[in-house]
Order: sequence, then structure tokens, then C-alpha cells
Amino acid sequence: MHKLKLRKIIISIILCNLAFLVVSLSSYALDVKRSVLDNGMILMIVERHNLPVVKVSIGMNAGNLHESEDKAGLASMTAGLLTEGTKNRTSRQISEEIEFVGGSVGASGGSDYMRASLSVLKKDVELGFELLSDIVLNPVFPEEEFKKKLVRTKAALKAREEDPGFLASRDFNKAVFGNHPYGRLQSGTVETLDNITRDDLVDFHSMNYVPNNAVMAVVGDIAAAEVEKLIKKYFADWKSIKTESPSLQNIAMQKKRKVITIHKDLTQANIILGHLGVSRDNPDYYALSVMNYILGGGGFVSRLMQNIREEKGLVYSIHSYFAPEKYGGSFQVGLQTKNESANTAIEEVISEIRRIRSEKVTDIELSDAKSFLTGSFPMRIETSSRIAGFLVAVEYYGLGVDYINNYPDFINSVTKEEVLRVAKKYLSPDKYTLVVVADQKKAALKDDFNLP
Repeated sequence: MHKLKLRKIIISIILCNLAFLVVSLSSYALDVKRSVLDNGMILMIVERHNLPVVKVSIGMNAGNLHESEDKAGLASMTAGLLTEGTKNRTSRQISEEIEFVGGSVGASGGSDYMRASLSVLKKDVELGFELLSDIVLNPVFPEEEFKKKLVRTKAALKAREEDPGFLASRDFNKAVFGNHPYGRLQSGTVETLDNITRDDLVDFHSMNYVPNNAVMAVVGDIAAAEVEKLIKKYFADWKSIKTESPSLQNIAMQKKRKVITIHKDLTQANIILGHLGVSRDNPDYYALSVMNYILGGGGFVSRLMQNIREEKGLVYSIHSYFAPEKYGGSFQVGLQTKNESANTAIEEVISEIRRIRSEKVTDIELSDAKSFLTGSFPMRIETSSRIAGFLVAVEYYGLGVDYINNYPDFINSVTKEEVLRVAKKYLSPDKYTLVVVADQKKAALKDDFNLP
């Protein structure tokens, strides 16, 4: 009874806070001006004149999907070196110019797409667009900076070999996705990095960093007409070229249970249990979001947390989530527990997966999940920077300009029957990948967790 009252209090506090966010979201609808420029780039503009700041995010279809397996890390290396020197500026000059006006400009790689970003005061927007266009259009990938980046990346990879969470995640993705790029490290490995040359970066940039591969989102204290003038001035030389979609191997659900053990002298076992998930454009994504919130995505009110932490005291934290990408994704349950309790914790995870697949969730679970998911949604677009990044993702995954307005309806339309249906369809308590990084002698894993 005490736990039930505490749970209700926690939920009430959360929902009260989220109610304010719902009101703030409904108080204005993002007026997104979307257009396709002559060079093929998709431009999205949101005017917000409450602060004299402009944020820009460029998403480029130039992620790890476009690199070969033997040169894994090429896409991330290319993005990471954009700010390390251009035809017009050294890396130091780029840093000094943007820092002098209190702004920032940068770039990073990703599995699906890379992202370049700009943050600058309205009065310095000319300089901001000049620098952003310079790093995107004119990088030279200096040999010296390239070699330094290789050394740093290799050192970081070797250091992460001591991180049990990294080891578990690395081996899980490799097991679930196989030879697909999603199964590789975005940074590459020490071996694949040795196969990359500066010429590879130059070629990768010329083939993939093209406007018909790009989405630009501009958010802030700036009018659409001014944005268009800035693009004509600083991106005039960016011409489209014919590109090819990457040839990707199909990702297939594994047909049997796979257990991977990694021995480390640890007191806590790091565990990931899961399997293939869904792509972001899967129409069942919203029902899965509700289902997963109830199972393990809802923090202290989730079933996994209530059972394995609150009732049995086996873990400090446990969570589950679907990680959707363009061409697929994964479902994962992650936890840490004492070596000696690893078997029990894993059994309880599988038990909860079986339970949500066999019976409908309760009315209060469904209501709480919907309230949280719709109520917390505005936090994802509460700043100009978040809006810019969010719009790029929405466009890349083909969710539609009206996605922000439609999201609450998508979630609120989910029924208990749909939650049960997607749990049965997308969760497998039998055919899963289990990765356990632990003192294997103390953990003494069982041969089979498929209990009836």
C-alpha cells in the first residue's frame, strides 16, 4: 500500500509539471516554412523573435551507411575534421572568429546522417553563415590534423576497452546487426582506421557532401527572406550532383538465442538483453513507445524498475528502449547487478517481457504512459537549437512537417489491444542476444533462461 501511494504521488508531481509544458506547446504551433531549393537542398525555417539568437542545423545524408566495412570510421572522421582547416582559414582562425562573437560552429558524424551546426547572435549572423558554409563546402583535411585525429581516435578506442558498458554495447550491436553498418562502431576500429587515407576523406566529402543530400533548418530571430539571401550569398557555389543510395545488406531477426560473455574483474555485471527492433518510419512506433514506457522506459514507474529494483533490490537502475534508425533498429534492456545475482535479474527481465506479451496492460498504466509521452514531448523542442535538430530528423525520417502537431494524437490513439499486439509482434523472450560483461566465474551464467 505504501509503495502504491508513493507511486501515485510521483506520477502526480510529474504530470503536474508536464501539464505546464503541454499548455506551452499548445500556446503556439511551430510555423515551419519548408521549401526545396534549386540545388536540391531542403530548407526549413522557423522564426522565433523572443531572443536575438539564430541556430542552424544541417543534416547530410553522409553517415556511416556510406562507408565500406574495411574503412569503418571514414564518415565520422570526415565530419570531425570539417573545422580543422578550410581553403580560407586554419582551424585556429575558425575557432578565434566564432569564439570572438560568442558563437559556436561544429560538425559530427552519425550512423544515418552527419550534422553541422551553428549558434550565433543575430547581429553576427553574416559571419556565422560565412563560417558554416566554409567548413561544409571548403574543408581541406590537413594531413597533420588528419594524423592527429587518427592518433586520438585510436587512443580513445583502446581506453574504452576498459569500459564494461562500451564492451557490452559494442558486442550487442555487432551480434544483432551483423555486417550491416549499424553493427559497426561509428568511430571505426584501430584496424579499419589504419586503412583510411586523407584522399579517402577528400573523396568521401566530394561524393556525399552535396546539397541534394542535405536538409538545413534555421531557427531564431531571422526572417525567411533574410535566410534565403544568406544562402544565396554563402552557398551559391554548392551544386547538386547525382548520388547513389548505399547498397545495404538486409537486417534479419535472429532465429535463436545468442549469449556473449566477456570476462572482466568486476563486482557488477553489465548486462544487455535484446534483439532487432524497428525503423523510425514503422507505423507501430507509437504503440511501441507506449508499450516500452510501461515495460522499462518509464523510470521508477516502469514494470522492470518496480519488479527488479523496488521489489527484489537487484539493481540500482534498469531501463528498456527501442533505438530506431532509418533502415532498422534494436530493442534493448540494460542493467547492472552484482555478479552473483546476474542469473536472477536476467530471469526477471525475461519474465516481464513474457508478461507484457501475454496480458493487457492496465488502464492506469496506459493513461500514465500517454500522459508522460505527450507531456514530455515539448521538452524536445523547447529551445531553438533543439527545434533545428528536431526538424532535420523529422525531414530525414520522412515524418512530415506537421509531425509536431500530430504526435499527441498518435500517442493518445494507442489502445491496450495495440500495446498487446506490438508486444507480441516485436518482443521475443526466446530469440534474443544476451551480452554479459562480468566476473564470469562469480556470475556462473545458466545455460538456458527460457523458462515457461
